[in-house]
Amino acid sequence: MDIQIGRGKVARRAYGIDEIALVPGNRTLDPALADTTWQIGNIQREIPIIASAMDGVVDVKMAVELSKLGALGVINLEGIQTRYENPEPVLEKIASVGKSEFVPLMQELYATPIKPELIAKRIQEIKTQGGIAAVSATPAAASRYGATVAEAGADIFFVQATVVSTAHLSPENVTPLDLAQFCQEMPMPVVLGNCVTYEVTWQLMKAGAAGVLIGIGPGAACTSRGVLGVGVPQATAIADCAAAREDFYQETGKYVPVIADGGLITGGDICKCIACGADGVMIGSPFARAAEAPGRGFHWGMATPSPVLPRGTRIQVGTTGSLEQILRGPAGLDDGTHNLLGALKTSMGTLGAKNIREMQQVEVVIAPSLLTEGKVYQKAQQLGMGK
Repeated sequence: MDIQIGRGKVARRAYGIDEIALVPGNRTLDPALADTTWQIGNIQREIPIIASAMDGVVDVKMAVELSKLGALGVINLEGIQTRYENPEPVLEKIASVGKSEFVPLMQELYATPIKPELIAKRIQEIKTQGGIAAVSATPAAASRYGATVAEAGADIFFVQATVVSTAHLSPENVTPLDLAQFCQEMPMPVVLGNCVTYEVTWQLMKAGAAGVLIGIGPGAACTSRGVLGVGVPQATAIADCAAAREDFYQETGKYVPVIADGGLITGGDICKCIACGADGVMIGSPFARAAEAPGRGFHWGMATPSPVLPRGTRIQVGTTGSLEQILRGPAGLDDGTHNLLGALKTSMGTLGAKNIREMQQVEVVIAPSLLTEGKVYQKAQQLGMGK
């Protein structure tokens, strides 16, 4: 229902993940029977969770370990890993500076040119260790380095920007990336994003996307919503884009997964995204807390080093456990940030959903008090959901 902001503007109410809750149905099932597998392009994974292409989250080691654990990690082709032969001293420096020094340091470090030979090297390092080589770049960088990525044998390519559309207008001296042509020419599946609307999701699927990323600005280290004022709360964005996926499937027979990207911290967040229609999720800060993460307890956004308008910051997330603990358990914390797979399976069991498709059909209610109702002691003592 539209709400009148003033005489000249009406708006639609949108909902965030924290404002909704999932309702059990008429049956339950043992969590061991919950099938969480999903497919993106020709890649099938047991766990519908992707580690985001951020320098504090994924390097070669993390990408390999995530692959072995049944998930997927994406390496940033415009980050530290492809600018420096040895990124370790650079990452140490990022973790050691103060708040006021951070943005100028990032702008300086990321001014070092990307080296195509390092793009190929990182992809080959992941593959030789048995990992899935998933890579990410902005449309401009995808156009520039697409041939290098293809030749190196990457398994999947994420073309990402704050907002991506097939109707991008550029200055006369700039040729924008033709997304449809790029998807057709690349020898691996291409995932496109980010977007938050039905119409753009449909356009990206029509262009040949193997998956579409949903989310503008909800990430823990992202400040786009504050800097640009742009975004749609995730629950509404996912539901709108999932509707486009269903209609596209009905019309074409091609099922293109939608991936909720950003702002997800706990297992409950992931469960609610899938219930809103997502096939999988992309998360950053929960994995940045892994002992194996390259950020050393810090996490920063992909647009943070922008030389003209940084849209991200560095947050300290700490180190809370191993990657395996965070992804598969056993949980060492009581706040929902460990054993994300276990949380999803248990939620599916509680809701009676045997697979991801059934999880997408569970009942959802508006519940702004879900995270605070009855939690006085947890909040006062900063335990569990009160942290």
